[in-house]
Amino acid sequence: PERVRRHLAAAAALAARHERMVRWETNRIERALEPLDVPILLLKGAAYVALGLPAATGRLISDTDIMVPRAALDTVEGALKAAGWQPIKLDPYDQRYYRTWMHELPPLVHRERGTVVDLHHTILPPTSRLKPDPAKLWAAARPLGGGQLHVLAPTDMVLHGAAHLFHDGDLRRSLRDLVDLADLLTHFGRIEPDFWSGLISRAAALDLGRPLYYALRYCRSLLRVPVPEGASIAAARHAPPFPIIDAMDWLVPRALIPGPPDGDAGRGATTLLYIRSHWLRMPPWLLARHLAHQTVARLKHHER
Repeated sequence: PERVRRHLAAAAALAARHERMVRWETNRIERALEPLDVPILLLKGAAYVALGLPAATGRLISDTDIMVPRAALDTVEGALKAAGWQPIKLDPYDQRYYRTWMHELPPLVHRERGTVVDLHHTILPPTSRLKPDPAKLWAAARPLGGGQLHVLAPTDMVLHGAAHLFHDGDLRRSLRDLVDLADLLTHFGRIEPDFWSGLISRAAALDLGRPLYYALRYCRSLLRVPVPEGASIAAARHAPPFPIIDAMDWLVPRALIPGPPDGDAGRGATTLLYIRSHWLRMPPWLLARHLAHQTVARLKHHER
């Protein structure tokens, strides 16, 4: 229908604008960091766009995610600030929270363009239960052209997406992330030799077997991705006990698949998975401290 077609045309125009934006921001980031001779790893949407992957088609991108070696973090942050990006979160607690415990610095927003850069030094918080070694990610990274830009290896790109969705993320509004994983699995499974066997062994090497198990399970059940039976069986070695997987099978579809705006089941599922993500992200003492601070901050905000 014409009314629907207009909405889709507008969405396609917006997605095209976002693609141009992320290509330009990638160019500006590379220009700003060129004097440092530091390798830059494009993550998530920026990498999908740079490689022209199916996951980039129609994508709306809110920020540009990059990763650099931890030793270069301060130097890179200084160069980005000099080029016009400034920290968004200026609260002292937020600064310490990011710089001490997180896998990324506080987001940087460009003072003229309003675009955001997320500067990572690894893919999961150092306090997380799972600790993939960033040195292994860098060792397998692939150069993009002849400059400083790199992208993760195909297996690592899938594992990063799985870790983001099923370990570090809270699954709110994350159906797109599952679709990204489906696109990556289907694409790389078709063009990369020995992709599936390499994916399983790489997950074990990076301590990401459990997130990969969830990714394959729900890509198969919710999106009908043709995962080879051998890969599913191998990934199942990292499955949780049955009470946990039964709970996840109830929670994940209700959190991922859009339902009625007033649906209690969807809200309850996302809340429980949000709590789960924090439990996996921090040790109990740090989680209690962080939640206490957030509660006090909210109370002060409401008093105003």
